[in-house]
Amino acid sequence: MNDWKIAGFREVRELGAGGQGRVVLAEHEKSGFPVAVKYVTVRSDGALAMLRHEAAMLGRVSSPHVARLYRLVESEHGAAIVMEAVDGASLKAVLAEHGRLDPLAALTVLKGSLLGLAAAHAVGVVHRDYKPANVVVPADGCSKLIDFGVAGTAGSASGSGTPAYMAPEQWRGLQADASADVYAATCVFYECVMGERPYRAASAPALRAEHLTRPVPLEDFPEPLRPLLARGMAKNPAARQADAAEFAAELEEVATAAYGEDWERRGVRALAATAAGLAMLFPLAAAGLSAPAGAGAAGAGAAGTAAGGAGAGGAGGAGGGGAGGAASGAAQTSAGGAAKVGAAKAGMAKIALAVVGTVTAATGGVVVYESTRPEPEPAAAGVEVTLASLNRTYPDRALDLQGGQYAQVTGMPDASIQTSVNKALRVPLDQAVAFYGQPDGAACGGRASVLGTRAVIGLRGPDLVSVRYVPRFQRACGEAEDQYPGFVVTVDLRTGRALTADDVFKPSAFTEPGLQRLWDGIPDGAEKQQLARGHSGSGGFFLPFRRDTWFPSPQRPESPPWTQPFFREQRFELLHVGLSFGASSEPFGLNRTSTYAFPIPYAKVRSLFRPELAALLPAS
Repeated sequence: MNDWKIAGFREVRELGAGGQGRVVLAEHEKSGFPVAVKYVTVRSDGALAMLRHEAAMLGRVSSPHVARLYRLVESEHGAAIVMEAVDGASLKAVLAEHGRLDPLAALTVLKGSLLGLAAAHAVGVVHRDYKPANVVVPADGCSKLIDFGVAGTAGSASGSGTPAYMAPEQWRGLQADASADVYAATCVFYECVMGERPYRAASAPALRAEHLTRPVPLEDFPEPLRPLLARGMAKNPAARQADAAEFAAELEEVATAAYGEDWERRGVRALAATAAGLAMLFPLAAAGLSAPAGAGAAGAGAAGTAAGGAGAGGAGGAGGGGAGGAASGAAQTSAGGAAKVGAAKAGMAKIALAVVGTVTAATGGVVVYESTRPEPEPAAAGVEVTLASLNRTYPDRALDLQGGQYAQVTGMPDASIQTSVNKALRVPLDQAVAFYGQPDGAACGGRASVLGTRAVIGLRGPDLVSVRYVPRFQRACGEAEDQYPGFVVTVDLRTGRALTADDVFKPSAFTEPGLQRLWDGIPDGAEKQQLARGHSGSGGFFLPFRRDTWFPSPQRPESPPWTQPFFREQRFELLHVGLSFGASSEPFGLNRTSTYAFPIPYAKVRSLFRPELAALLPAS
């Protein structure tokens, strides 16, 4: 077993080993595409059947939040599963290092996992072994779900699972539906927030009794989040959320009410910072390899590498315990979804055929199972971006919104991600209402200012949607602003998350040389000259761009960043808020945004972007 290697892949390093086999990081020889290969010693037909079962379960689930299987190979030496490989640390390793997570970070972990579970539940698959070892925390903070080794169809009976997270019906050996996964996910959520499991009896009989009869431990849990805990860990499956999609929707409402509209952005940042402390465990980085372009969410572009499951955790567990799981807890299978592979690695896209299907080859004693299902389409395939309009009066702000355009998407295969995308696309309109409305409507004596927005759609996919919102504002009363900003949002269609400047630019782009390159990329013209005049004084010219201009002010969160990236099909646009600098050939009026829109060819600024973001942009 230790000497057997599947053809076509070069082994880079071992990630974990145990009694059941080993997991290695490997590269596809022709393309250089990194993968994780889980070699399993098959000692019985039952073990082989379990491995086939794991592959079949993974094959039924299509989601960027679930581990992607490329190939199952069988031979007289054993069996191997070839899976996606990118960088990340297991939630188990994160909790071992940090003890507990900030509530926002815990909510972020839970939401990402629920989206993966929702994709499984949508095709009738119940995971049945959700636990911290089966959740990946990549460097971008977007959690992923792995390991369907003990998964089954909804309604099937099973006592399989990890005792600390098993639902009461699993302890009783009854049918395990999607609500069993809801229970396990809520237990892990409790552990993330509190730093300990909800029930901690030392013996199996005592632990069983606690899960069956002990009340849900709400007393020390953050009060705003108690409804999620109480319902998710209800003893009666009928009292829980019916499935992960319902739980994710409820989580969104509770988290927004408790922590504000931007809770997820702050949670992702907190989680990413937590994971960054474990970067030394990330398998690709440790091996000096690069993650495939677009393999994960834009940001650090990472998820995890399949590991641990070949240890004592069992033939089907990609993240179980034992030597393999402990040695490589940070190297879990990613849920990268439809990877967008660069030209240099395009060859792998043709061999990564996703999942178990029919036997396509049986030569030299090796049987290779590959998919009869076509490759997943890009995130936006079949997705339509349209414009909607809102008319509404805000008496408390003395504001009439007339023709408030905003972008929406339809046709996405994952309903929960589509909801997240549309929510992110609506944020700039709500932000404009908050910015332009008077906090005290009585100050206007019944008169209302009028606001409208024009939505300009840039990129429409396949992975990103970028929209600029141009406000039209007529003030009825009150002190005039010095700035009239525009609003931009760019959303990753694979995750539903709005990108921040840190997701777009390399850290070096925010240094003075990087910002100078950005300035130099702006074509000469009247607006650049006016901006230069406004940033010149007795000390000479100073750059209008600084790192803090790319992020909202904590003192005024309704105001967008002064500098924003906007992505079009043919070019990059740099938006920057202008001030009233005096005489100009094109003075700004109050009925027009004072935001400059500088067009810059992608070729001039592409090197300033993070590689994983640049790979998603047009070539021109």
